[in-house]
Amino acid sequence: MENTEILVSGAGIAGPALAYWLRRSGLTVTVVERAPAPRPGGQTVDLRGAGRTVIERMGLMDQARAHSVDQRGLALVNASGRATAQIPADSFGGEGIVSEIEILRGDLARLLYEATLPDTEYLFDDTVTGLAQDAEGVTVTFEKAAPRRFGLVIGADGPHSVVRGLSFGPEQEFVHPLGLYTAWFTATDDLDLDGWYLMHNAPGGLVASARPGRLPGQIKAGFSFRSAPIEYDRRNVAAQRELVARRFAGVGWEVPRLLRAMHTASDFFFDSMGQVRLDQWSRGRVALLGDAGYCATPLTGLGTSLALVGAYVLAGELATADGDHRIAFARYDAVMRPYVSQAQQLPPRGAAGYAPSGALGIRLRDLSMRSMTRWPMRNLLAAQFAKAGAIALPEYGLTTAGAAR
Repeated sequence: MENTEILVSGAGIAGPALAYWLRRSGLTVTVVERAPAPRPGGQTVDLRGAGRTVIERMGLMDQARAHSVDQRGLALVNASGRATAQIPADSFGGEGIVSEIEILRGDLARLLYEATLPDTEYLFDDTVTGLAQDAEGVTVTFEKAAPRRFGLVIGADGPHSVVRGLSFGPEQEFVHPLGLYTAWFTATDDLDLDGWYLMHNAPGGLVASARPGRLPGQIKAGFSFRSAPIEYDRRNVAAQRELVARRFAGVGWEVPRLLRAMHTASDFFFDSMGQVRLDQWSRGRVALLGDAGYCATPLTGLGTSLALVGAYVLAGELATADGDHRIAFARYDAVMRPYVSQAQQLPPRGAAGYAPSGALGIRLRDLSMRSMTRWPMRNLLAAQFAKAGAIALPEYGLTTAGAAR
């Protein structure tokens, strides 16, 4: 077996999922993560299609269901709070906009992290600062830890991947912005959602949303807006909050109370939406996984499936090739490329469909949402949602959690 010691950058969803499967192959895995601990909270993510199959093969489906968030579906609301369109969660066989199994990102990340213990080493509160490849391996330098040698390095560190920047080049070469910015945060309020994921569109390409959290009284809120490129400091959270507040000043519905909650939220997160596209996901002994290599954006609802499936395929191909990265990385690309290409196809009109600019566009969006469960829109949307399962997962013969634990 070659390359038995592997470094994974990123302890979100893709990184621990990969560590889990690599350990099933008998490989030694170290995960480095910038955060001081697994990141809690976050918004809900979907377990659908092939991603759900991977969770089942890990033996984690019962735990995932136990942590799932109960939601009735998606409802569009106007400025006075009246619903203008509703898509129940059981539409499209539970694989629609709101899927049957929705789990907070932090809860899923924690499940995956715990499934890798105690066999996986984690370096929290640290990051990669340098990668030097040679014929035998990679010398990795860290911000805090001492330099170390690894056979392979996998970047699973998101759309702003440090590993990708060090091995492939500047971010602007690979990240393609959608002209959409989004803030997510958790609010504790008495806003009555009645179990629905509520979304309000306002002129100017503005979207405000609130959906139930897993805990009583917990609301997962979001603000999105379309814009030309904005220069902002990713480390200046106060300035980001003010930017969002200015954009949504004067907007109706429950926006004023959500803005007040935003200013005190401990988990506020702001970023631009962009798809990551590369002609190849490996350079020598370094490969990319999940959002680092092929971010599809939340508009597709397939980011979690891509991360889970990519981790399973990458680990499986390394096991099949006895650790020979030259063979495994090429097979990983061949198996995943068609799936990724489909997953990155945005819903109709992309960002403009999600955040219409004018009142007429908002009314047309409401109309299209009301017709989603009827022909011909139902067939078009069913094809979009079916992309989650558009891959025949290989059987790599890796031991499952149910058999091993």
